[in-house]
Amino acid sequence: MISLHEPRARRRRLGVMAAAAGLIATLLAAGPAVATPDPGDAPATTSTSTSLAAQTRSAIADGEIPGQDEVVHSSNIEHLTNIPKDALAGTNSDLAFQGKYAFAGNYDGFRIFDLSDPKAPKTVAQVLCPGSQNDITVSGNLLFLSTDSSRSDNSCASTTQPATEKSSWEGMKIFDISDKRNPKYVAAVETACGSHTHTLVPSKKNIYLYVSSYSPSATFPDCQPPHDGISVIKVPRNAPEKSAVVNFPVLFPGEGPDGGGNPGGPTNPGVSKTTGCHDITVLPSKDLAAGACMGDGILFDIKNPEQPKVIDRVQDNVNFAFWHSATFNQKADKVVFTDELGGGGAATCNATIGPNRGADGIYDIVGKGDKRKLVFRSYFKIPRHQADTENCVAHNGSLIPVKGKDLMVQAWYQGGVSVWDFTDSARPKEIGYFERGPISTDTMVTGGSWSAYYYNGYIYSNDIAKGFDVLKLSDRRTDPAKRVRLHELNVQTQPDYFD
Repeated sequence: MISLHEPRARRRRLGVMAAAAGLIATLLAAGPAVATPDPGDAPATTSTSTSLAAQTRSAIADGEIPGQDEVVHSSNIEHLTNIPKDALAGTNSDLAFQGKYAFAGNYDGFRIFDLSDPKAPKTVAQVLCPGSQNDITVSGNLLFLSTDSSRSDNSCASTTQPATEKSSWEGMKIFDISDKRNPKYVAAVETACGSHTHTLVPSKKNIYLYVSSYSPSATFPDCQPPHDGISVIKVPRNAPEKSAVVNFPVLFPGEGPDGGGNPGGPTNPGVSKTTGCHDITVLPSKDLAAGACMGDGILFDIKNPEQPKVIDRVQDNVNFAFWHSATFNQKADKVVFTDELGGGGAATCNATIGPNRGADGIYDIVGKGDKRKLVFRSYFKIPRHQADTENCVAHNGSLIPVKGKDLMVQAWYQGGVSVWDFTDSARPKEIGYFERGPISTDTMVTGGSWSAYYYNGYIYSNDIAKGFDVLKLSDRRTDPAKRVRLHELNVQTQPDYFD
């Protein structure tokens, strides 16, 4: 069923539901952070109480939330199509774009779509190559995949193997995609603690990859504490087989076994201890990068891509549990950081959690050069409460390129896709949305939009469970973006849209 709605007020009943949720109570408890970042690292299904399941069904019956799997959206968004999963049954993850193609990550590998007709994308190739979470980027004829699960070797035929075994492998895989119908695996680089995500930093003859990973252990031979930095891989464009780690810059210097990052609980209850970074976004035109690093947000200079230098560092030990990702505005005077409270596997879009947790944090960048500072302005969270059987929290998004405006499209897992305006960084507001009703009214089943990005006139969303969605946004505030055309887009390598 497809319904068209203006934004709905869904507050009273769902607030009562959330108050009873034992899962949410554990998220709010004082003590070390309980977030397990990103689905796939934890069971995809979590039981909920009989009473909560009954309340979810009652809320659907009363029209407070969409029906199970029902598609709803604002009047300025049209759902053009959905392409279900096919050969790759795992969790859908990130997206990258090049020309008429979209590259969709999946915990089992990646899929290439031809977007010549956005209303009917065609599958060009599906590559089986397991290794969560298969974070994906492309540059020229090369495609890069992150492997952050311990594998028996670096091949696409590898099997799971404990990280306590020295022979286990995690890191970056590199493919040649000059023939989109027949990608070829050409190289691999092992990195400390694997590669949860990676960010592409282009240069003339080389590509640099900033590899983010975390959670070291004294029992892991290839992931020893302190793990207080990132791996930098240098990839020669014409000889990717020579790719290698060239540096491991320490971003959180300090004494002790865990370096100098946020100590987390019990010092800062409910906050993740910083043992690396989750994701980094670079703005090459400004030689600038922003890092979302578990318990810390950082701003750094990347004039020398092999030796990034931290300019400023901030924490939010009141409302942020896990600094997950970052997005610059076009002028590079703001950064949006996301808080992935609950690791993407919990119901945090409700009255009990409130509007300031599991949300976006908007920071202005003030000052110049090495004296630039991140200054907090406000939080943004979708205004529609979700059921307690829906995992929902701030996740991956991108700018919508309109001169003089700061507009963004963003994934919220089962909270759907939100289009919002942060031109006034103190007063952000939603201007459009798309979502589905809960996958289940009885249990927490992980699903929803992992990544939602604007590319050449359309919004593309990779839904964890439902597949690949294409949305058309028609709004006088965003329509100028349709004139901006890109040949390539890796969202964490932000382009200068108007250069």
